[in-house]
Amino acid sequence: MRYRTFAEPDYEALQALDLAAQRQLDPRSDALPDREREGRLSTSLPALKFYERSEHSFVAQGDSGALAGAIFAQHVWQGDRPIVLVRSVLLAPEAPAGTAAGLLHATVKSAYDTAVYEVHFPVTPALEAAATEEGAHVSGRYAVRHLGTRAETAPGERLSAGREGGA
Repeated sequence: MRYRTFAEPDYEALQALDLAAQRQLDPRSDALPDREREGRLSTSLPALKFYERSEHSFVAQGDSGALAGAIFAQHVWQGDRPIVLVRSVLLAPEAPAGTAAGLLHATVKSAYDTAVYEVHFPVTPALEAAATEEGAHVSGRYAVRHLGTRAETAPGERLSAGREGGA
């Protein structure tokens, strides 16, 4: 497996990878409302252009040239120090074991090479073994509060019925 940055010629393959990954995560994804389906994808043209420039986003490319996975991450200034924040990790259904770990390691190395000493990422099932391999410290779980109608169909486990809709 080769881990590398990506460029515009990879966009179409990344969009197909994202769609396949979403379908694997949630077999109902094609039946979701358009807005929710689009909200789950990480590969809109503006997002791909942004992550291409981030210095911390990579693809995993197999010997055949097909993409087996991708990680999208960015620098974030916390007011007192920078971190690298991982937005998402996409894996092809047939991705070899270790692909997520290789992608995370590429991001960790790029962070270190730019003098950023914290990488924050959600500990998803795909990243759990990679987090262990990297010696990560877990402090809670990563949660996302979706606002508006996306709260009705958002991915992940809902922690409580809580407030509905907006803020």
